[in-house]
Amino acid sequence: MTEDWTTRARQLADQLTADGVLHDQRWHRALTAVPRHRLAPRIYQQTGTAWQLIDGDDPAQREQWLAAVYANTGLVTALAEENGQQVTRSSTTTPSLMIRMLEALDLDGGHRVLEIGTGTGYNAALLAHALGAANVYSVDVDRDLVDLARDRLAALGIRPTLLTADGAAGLPEHGPYDRIIATCALPTVPWSWAGQLHVGGIALVDVKPLVNAGNLVRLHRKPDRLEGRFLPKWATFMPMRSAQFPLDAAAAGYDHRVGRLSATSLPASPFDNLVAWFLAHFHLPAGIWSGLRLDQGTGEPVAHFLTATDGSWYDVELAAEDGYRKVRQGGAQQLWSHLETALLSWRELGRPGWERFGMTVTPDATWIWLDHPAHRIGELSHR
Repeated sequence: MTEDWTTRARQLADQLTADGVLHDQRWHRALTAVPRHRLAPRIYQQTGTAWQLIDGDDPAQREQWLAAVYANTGLVTALAEENGQQVTRSSTTTPSLMIRMLEALDLDGGHRVLEIGTGTGYNAALLAHALGAANVYSVDVDRDLVDLARDRLAALGIRPTLLTADGAAGLPEHGPYDRIIATCALPTVPWSWAGQLHVGGIALVDVKPLVNAGNLVRLHRKPDRLEGRFLPKWATFMPMRSAQFPLDAAAAGYDHRVGRLSATSLPASPFDNLVAWFLAHFHLPAGIWSGLRLDQGTGEPVAHFLTATDGSWYDVELAAEDGYRKVRQGGAQQLWSHLETALLSWRELGRPGWERFGMTVTPDATWIWLDHPAHRIGELSHR
């Protein structure tokens, strides 16, 4: 078993190196040394709406489990029930994304790091291998998950400081830190984190004011602000459990047969262009819901919709005729028009990628900019 997992771990590290993801040999050594399977002894895989438990203690499932654990994939490790459905409660991130983030932190051996979102403890274990466990602090809101991660890490001889806390507050009693890394998504960056970073330090955060609307941003601690750019490649994490996300807040009903009718040549889903979706969110109301409308007879998806708790809505048919889709929208705001305007703005700006956008965080305001902090394109509210 020992030889089996170390071979698999080395193959994973070699794969990430060959793929151009892993450049620093510290992380190659860490991936090879940390037994990921010991931190995820049971995982869940989804087929349709059903979840299957893959138990490493089951001899019939051992090979399937090990192959999944040492593949470049994220792992769901705990489920919860919400509104009668099973949803992800805890997971461990795709290793390639972990390595991208760890390398983006530009760590050296003396840095002290605060991780927001302990999960299984795997990322904390990688940090502890590279920096020493005494320099690694990690918090999560779920006490049982933190206790389980602490016990499993201790069994491996790895003892970072793991505590149960609301990550939005950070961990001031052990600060200040040289780096903060958030392995969960937040609608904005709490200013309290700035006070826990040394000037010159870095915070790496997945900022998502709405679901999928945002990306990882690397912020440098200045004397009076946090400021930096988004990373070039898009990524996403589970929302911070204590964060309030406007999207998915409530599903408002609408009648797709009424409303203002128009046509569009644009894709039906706003998620086809995530940068434009990010730009559009500045003009959307709070409390929106996105989904697919299904045909009542066949159960097949026929339209993409967006609704808001103020009664605004749009409905875009998936099928196109002569390159155009039917759009209906109603309510106080023309939600689809906001998306069209955002896409046109993105094109007029030269179709910028994520790396051209940045963020500035001060005690009083947070804004997004293009190319330079003076070129503001929108302010993130703390709604």
